[in-house]
Amino acid sequence: MKVIGLTGNIASGKSSVSKILKGLGAYIIDADIVAREVTKKGEVAWMRIKEHFGKQYIAVDGEIDRKRLGELVFSSPGALGELNAIVHPIIVKRINDKLKRLKEEDIYEVVVIDAALLIETGCHDIVDEIWVVTLPKDMQIDRLIKRDRLTKKQATDRIESQMPQSEKIKLADRVIDNSKELSHTKEQVYCMWNEIMH
Repeated sequence: MKVIGLTGNIASGKSSVSKILKGLGAYIIDADIVAREVTKKGEVAWMRIKEHFGKQYIAVDGEIDRKRLGELVFSSPGALGELNAIVHPIIVKRINDKLKRLKEEDIYEVVVIDAALLIETGCHDIVDEIWVVTLPKDMQIDRLIKRDRLTKKQATDRIESQMPQSEKIKLADRVIDNSKELSHTKEQVYCMWNEIMH
């Protein structure tokens, strides 16, 4: 079983690449979904976030008020670091457990860990290859403003809170340029897929 770590900064188009890989037969472990699972009401990470940041970040339905917490952590590096220290170890453990189970089941030839913070959380140590999806910063900002209805400052803060794309490229085994149309991205992914399957 080959394990690919798929990463790329916010709004780089990582999810599109993940969908293409799923269509080719890969099993996807989506770190965002795992993060949502571990921060659900009553879970350990949820309790720690509530204790650390306070009840004002819990919505009426008892779940974490993601929008409010997002505004805090993306405007304050200290708060982001504190949130990551709570959540990341729990996410990484959950991903590791999932990987172990998939290896035992031995159904899939390729498993993809789709994670924006693959390198920052140390998850790149458990993969066979790192694939980085890239996009010029101005396109990232435009996409983020449209997608999440953010101001330019909010979009820039979110991009700058992440490890620079150039640093991720240095660690990459394969780089996917997502600055053109989807067909161009697909072509690159198909080509890479054929290389790893032969």
